[in-house]
Amino acid sequence: MYLLTDRLVCRMERVWKYGAAVGLLVFFAGNCFGQLSVNDPKAILYMMERPTESLLLPKGENSEVRFVVPPEGLSDRLKPLAEDLANRFGADTSAAPIEIPELNLPDLSLPRQLPRNEPFSTFIPFHREMASRLIEVFMGMRTYADFVTAAGLTRDLVNPSMWIFAVQVALTHRNDTRNIDVPPLSAVMPDKFLDGAVFRQAREEVTVLTPGERAPIEIPRDYTATDVEVEHRVAYFREDMGINVHHWTWHLVYPFGGPPDIVKKDRRGELFYYMHQQIIARYDFERLSNNLGRVKPFNNFQDPIEEGYFPKLDSLLASRVWPARSANAKLRDVNRAEQQLVFDIQDLERWRDRIYEAIHEGRALKSNFDYVDLNNAQGIDVLGNMLEASALSINSNLYGNLHNLGHFAISICHDPDHRHLETFGVMGDLATAMRDPTFYRWHKFVDNIFQQHKATMPPYTTQELGYDGIAVRSIEVVSQGNPRNEFNTFWQQSDVELSRGLDIAPQGAVYARLTHLQHAPFTYRIQVENSGQPRKGTVRIFMAPKFDERGLPMPFRTQRLLFIEMDRFPVDLRKGSNTIERNSRQSSITIPYERTFRRLDPTQVTPDDQEFNFCGCGWPQHMLIPKGTAAGYPAELFVMVSNFADDKVDQPPPRGCRAAESICGWFERKYPDRRPMGYPFDRNPRPGASSIRQFLLPNMQLIDVKIRFTDRTELRNAANITQTRQNSPSRPRRSL
Repeated sequence: MYLLTDRLVCRMERVWKYGAAVGLLVFFAGNCFGQLSVNDPKAILYMMERPTESLLLPKGENSEVRFVVPPEGLSDRLKPLAEDLANRFGADTSAAPIEIPELNLPDLSLPRQLPRNEPFSTFIPFHREMASRLIEVFMGMRTYADFVTAAGLTRDLVNPSMWIFAVQVALTHRNDTRNIDVPPLSAVMPDKFLDGAVFRQAREEVTVLTPGERAPIEIPRDYTATDVEVEHRVAYFREDMGINVHHWTWHLVYPFGGPPDIVKKDRRGELFYYMHQQIIARYDFERLSNNLGRVKPFNNFQDPIEEGYFPKLDSLLASRVWPARSANAKLRDVNRAEQQLVFDIQDLERWRDRIYEAIHEGRALKSNFDYVDLNNAQGIDVLGNMLEASALSINSNLYGNLHNLGHFAISICHDPDHRHLETFGVMGDLATAMRDPTFYRWHKFVDNIFQQHKATMPPYTTQELGYDGIAVRSIEVVSQGNPRNEFNTFWQQSDVELSRGLDIAPQGAVYARLTHLQHAPFTYRIQVENSGQPRKGTVRIFMAPKFDERGLPMPFRTQRLLFIEMDRFPVDLRKGSNTIERNSRQSSITIPYERTFRRLDPTQVTPDDQEFNFCGCGWPQHMLIPKGTAAGYPAELFVMVSNFADDKVDQPPPRGCRAAESICGWFERKYPDRRPMGYPFDRNPRPGASSIRQFLLPNMQLIDVKIRFTDRTELRNAANITQTRQNSPSRPRRSL
């Protein structure tokens, strides 16, 4: 009797608090016992599930949680239906309630201007302005509970894609959310990564079958084109889910707009240059492995874009297919008044020419009419912010918005004035841009601008490259079951769980099976001789193709731009001989396979997952090694040991999870290497070093390696899914 009375009092207090109509929703929904709260770290994770459906619907794989939303968090359409919704989603469910309290929020009129069913793009300045305001609101909340409350009160009122972007930026940067494992965007919005036919079949699966009976929906590797389109040979790279998630996540950590304390990070502009330079180098490596020439930069904006692209993606937000681009489309002037975006292609050309002029003059003009010197180690950072057009650009009026609006002009070349009411293509979204072949042509053009600046810098001297008393004697690559100094690649199938991003009923696990490139694990074994006292060094490992498209050795000035960074780490060197072993899973470039494909459900984190307490930023481990060829693609592996005293940055290590530091840095710390990014290959070689062999010093070593591709397919991480399906593993898997 006491419990019943206490529960009744609790519910009546809620009716009094929220008022009659909406109070009934709380009255019928709440149980006041065993209730979760907005203080729970899981609350924000549940809130990110199925972002296109109302927050009022139960969340969780088994609908174990529901949110109780006050009037201010309901749309005008839902407020009059509050009592009906209370009966529909409250009284007839046993889901544990999470009550969102009332909270006086700052003005949200700006972010609410973007309709909920419109695509969102950070490349559109007005969209970025709206998202920045929402990020400011989330970052301005004093406590975690207030942040979750603000997120809950805005979730059904603003555009879902913009809300996800703002929430994930805030989760990445708030001090009180550092230990919350933010799910990858592929788990939240799988429609940005998977063939649209998956979702039709997923609805069929959940309608007819129970979770234990559902088989994974297998996505063919070649679902966007055939090899009649030569660019499709490298579609496995461009359309890889982990690669595209990496691009999105990097821009969460380094957004080009938003509150100043989020945008302004150490060497941010330089990292924009280096991360994308490494993407282009890796893409060229893959192209050479597939008998394709290196990517051609998109230098002339008046030329037609030779490559077409048909993404085969459906937008669950806008309920329409992502638009395609036919071959030989041309850029045209943009006039989209509803997005407050009007610019000419000649604007892009003017901004390009002004940036080139600044590079060759060795100085750039600031908005206050002072000049900043570019002919120093910091010049690349200034240039990176100018070229990307981040909020840190020294003069956005003069140097414009070249990178971002170039992306957008390509993405809407099929309908630049919106006369056909078409939305932008994949180049207009951070999560999908890398799928398009033109992304790499555009970024080769951008990288060539950076290389113009690098060409103005003096070559490194032997003193800047050497390390007296240190000699790298030998390098060996060891991989179980494979010949020495040989990398082995193959196809692998992995299952990803989709239900947290799909607003379909009934709930329960739904799986898609992806085929992606993978490599056998390997270990570097390096012999280093130290003729002096014990000291410390930095091991830097790079790899590059040995020959060009014609099978000829590359000039070092060309080859240096194709060196992909494989790893970088400090090492203690005792006097005499030192044997250094380093496993491929430890790479400073990558995040683990498990971070890309394993579903880190807030209620199902296993002890094995603790090993992979990585932030989401990093190149996917399964794409560390390029594909290679069946005969064994010839490449060169370079190892250098530099002087740690010249490399180190005095600072404590980051708290919480760690990212792939070489391309993501240390969160809210200085970049953990004092050298220029890409050192020692970021500048032209010294006179006389026309080949890589002539470039070598005693603290460097180079060996020939092969990358051998085996056309076989292995199945990975299906065991856990089979257990989930109980007695159903014998059922044939579905195929598109």
